[in-house]
Amino acid sequence: MTDHSGLEAELRGAVRGEVGFDTASRALVTMDASNYRRVPAGVVAPRDADDVAAVLEVCRARGVPVVARGGGTSIAGQATGTGVVLDFTRHMNGLLELDPGTRTAVVQPGLVLDRLQEAAAPHGLRFGPDPSTHSRCTLGGMIGNNSCGSHSVAWGTTADSVRELSVVTARGRRLRLGQGWAGAPDGLRELAEGELARLRTGFPELPRRISGYALDALLPEKGADVARSFCGSEGTFGILTEAVVQLVQAPHARALAVLAYGDESAAAEAAAGLLPYGPLTVEGMAADLVRAPAGLPKGGAWLFVETGGDSAAAARAQAEAIARAAGVTDSLVVTDPAAQRTLWRIREDASGTATRMPDGSEAWPGWEDCAVPPARLGAYLRDFRALLSAYGLRGTPYGHFGDGCIHVRIDFDLLTGAGIGRFRRFSEELADLVVEHGGSLSGEHGDGQARAELLPRMYGAQTVRLFERAKAVWDPDDLLNPGMLVRPARLDENLRFSVLPRDPVDVAFGYPADEGDFRAAVRRCVGVAKCRTTTVSGPAVMCPSFRATGEEEHSTRGRARLLHEMLAGELVTDGWRSTEVRDALDLCLSCKGCRSDCPVGVDMATYKAEFLHHHYAGRRRPAAHIGMGRLPQWLRWVAATRTAPLLNTLASVRPLAGVGKRLGGIAPEREIPRLATRTFTGWWRGRKPAHSGTGGPVPGGSGPGDLVVLWPDTFTEHLSPSVGRAAVRVLEAAGLRVALPPTLLLRGGRIGGTDDGRSRPATALLTARRARVCCGLTYVSTGQLDRARAVLRRTLDLMEPVLRAGVPVVVLEPSCAAALRTDLPELLHDDPRAARLSAAVVTFAEALQRHAPHWTPPAVDRPVAGQTHCHQHAVLGDAPDRRLRVAAGLTGELSGGCCGLAGNFGFEKGHFEVSRACAEEQLLPAVREASEQTVILADGFSCRTQLAQLAGVRGRHLAEVLAEALDQPAGEAK
Repeated sequence: MTDHSGLEAELRGAVRGEVGFDTASRALVTMDASNYRRVPAGVVAPRDADDVAAVLEVCRARGVPVVARGGGTSIAGQATGTGVVLDFTRHMNGLLELDPGTRTAVVQPGLVLDRLQEAAAPHGLRFGPDPSTHSRCTLGGMIGNNSCGSHSVAWGTTADSVRELSVVTARGRRLRLGQGWAGAPDGLRELAEGELARLRTGFPELPRRISGYALDALLPEKGADVARSFCGSEGTFGILTEAVVQLVQAPHARALAVLAYGDESAAAEAAAGLLPYGPLTVEGMAADLVRAPAGLPKGGAWLFVETGGDSAAAARAQAEAIARAAGVTDSLVVTDPAAQRTLWRIREDASGTATRMPDGSEAWPGWEDCAVPPARLGAYLRDFRALLSAYGLRGTPYGHFGDGCIHVRIDFDLLTGAGIGRFRRFSEELADLVVEHGGSLSGEHGDGQARAELLPRMYGAQTVRLFERAKAVWDPDDLLNPGMLVRPARLDENLRFSVLPRDPVDVAFGYPADEGDFRAAVRRCVGVAKCRTTTVSGPAVMCPSFRATGEEEHSTRGRARLLHEMLAGELVTDGWRSTEVRDALDLCLSCKGCRSDCPVGVDMATYKAEFLHHHYAGRRRPAAHIGMGRLPQWLRWVAATRTAPLLNTLASVRPLAGVGKRLGGIAPEREIPRLATRTFTGWWRGRKPAHSGTGGPVPGGSGPGDLVVLWPDTFTEHLSPSVGRAAVRVLEAAGLRVALPPTLLLRGGRIGGTDDGRSRPATALLTARRARVCCGLTYVSTGQLDRARAVLRRTLDLMEPVLRAGVPVVVLEPSCAAALRTDLPELLHDDPRAARLSAAVVTFAEALQRHAPHWTPPAVDRPVAGQTHCHQHAVLGDAPDRRLRVAAGLTGELSGGCCGLAGNFGFEKGHFEVSRACAEEQLLPAVREASEQTVILADGFSCRTQLAQLAGVRGRHLAEVLAEALDQPAGEAK
């Protein structure tokens, strides 16, 4: 490995921004959203243009390449490099000026597009281009790639919105680029004026021609626009430090026409005919991309056509006119903004969804965004599909049909030599097909390494030599992003998969969606970086730790990158013992938000548990793993010894509480929750007949309804038994018969009671022991997977009579329900009972919906505030809860995000500030803004604890609210 200590020291002395040459800093930027990987020497986060100039001076003297990087969402490999990577997202991310009068904004390269849109919106303005990654892509990256987005049929590419650019060249010159040769480096004008004929004839005219350098922008009839010619140069001409961009007037109202067609070719052929109507978007996708077509009109492919107007009626009228003229099989016109966002989310998530085929197999970028003239799109798609078939490949095309630009992920085999060879041959033949249709190899994301090698097929050798001469004018030392666009690396080199181990990794979880292969699970992250979104809307959760810290290593993508490098073993060399991976995972809340919100279903909570399991194997664990990871064990001991009152008293004495916190690895800022002096099952035994000798469930209540088993989770049992009591009250009021799980376990794990329901002999019962069911959540979250498996197998042994009887299992604590639904079958994938118990689990609201469908809940008639539990959002779903709230007259929406306590996370020493920051994002503001009449709902014990400790507010489980209403005299004011 090259020693870069001298380079690091010199950079630290030259810049004010951060310099990272450590393993983690480098590992986080080895990849972008492409198939490629390069290991950089180090990373610098410059504070200003002076820092940029200083980095270039140091690197030029040492011959070290420099790569500019924004959000890292580039799909062709151009945001990776072997030298120094400049990260503009940390400091140079400001909106410096916004002038509504001139409709311009001055931005730094690291500014995320959505931040510009938010600032422009109050003035009725917006930035025209809007890639689907708008919540995390940066203006610098958009300028570097000449990005477009869904509204390009109305507002063009990024180059159409750029007015002036401030750049620093590789040799340190600071230029202000604009029209009329403004800011042109020495020799550029002479180069262009000597090639006017080629500039006029060698560049195809189509709306999405992104490939190569835009040297034709230097033509005199195009204003000799140096700034425009710089757009799309992928960081190979100079380093952008500031930009003046043009804004457009946003329509006052919008409507969305979703047009259905029989197949994608019919949709593609119709797209060009809609352009004369002046739509804002003409987006297309086929049915093989959409996993759940709910809300879409019936068809095999769809166009999303957005219209704008001065009023909702005008926008709707235009959308309806388009629908009538579009020759559709079915259509839908939507004017409600929330409904439009729901539909658009289907399209925006396609960049991630497309990375998995319907059968779960992997698909990859590489031919992500070719573009052809819109009128030829239908024919091109037919030929493209035929080429896929000829190579035995599959892909799911979608994209900007109105501009003739198609996105697609293809199930290339990039793991074997034969597969990589087929990838190359297909790429060469597809490039020829695109050129045959008059198209561009790149229609949005740039060439990078993925397509630059094939540019001679599009432009011819002489024009490519002209590109090389232009690069030499701007960067004669080839310092800036070498290997991109000119003199490129081969398209089948530097593939990120080549460094992964060839043999499967021995792991504890089953990873059923990845055929048991942890390597495939880690490969799921393709870098689209939805986890780097700095704000969440609606019920979304992912990724609370990134939003709290703003650090890449605390994003889902960053953690996935470190796990990838751990498996590769080149940068992260100590495998499961890696401190870099451990530290990055330390602030993962295990909220499971990525399991649902990540377009490709990365499940970092599971990966974290897996890593901790291996990392601490045979080693001493942190105190928090013992103190909180084994919480069910300690609390059962407290209940058995009846010492809860004593412990509560001791915890109220500050010095003693401090000692307890230190011993248990608990944050000193936290209060120790009070233990219930009477457990839930203690209360249950006091009101119900004792369990039979068989240990089977004993029905309660007198109603004729279905039998349900109520799960006494650790939190309900020992910390909030009022929730369990309330649930029993409501379930029985709904006519259901309630029982608790068996507690009698015979020696050898056999259950009391035979298959035919008759009791076993008394001699067998003499060998039995009492045991409790447990979901294993705290063991899983701390990576104590051997213990978790033992606990879960005992639980399955106990639950056998319930499983044989097919009785539903009601779980009140969302995190425990999620653990039984997902962690149980994935940890015990070799035990068929695990899947049966997983399928039997229902939430409180699901139990009422399925097993008491005709029951009418009491009228509460009050507004609600609070937060949907992150595990409920990610794993269980909350549609039944929403319906139950509506039926009870509980109005309003719960916020998204994560409460920040997240089980043991927020209690662990060192996590308090991040935990509080997560709560302050949505939960605490929503509660503070609530009126006195508002019911604060929080089904999770962690959420209720966070509310109590940070806001002094009592949150209640939905069961408690309904039980209280049942006991309220009819007509009494709430």
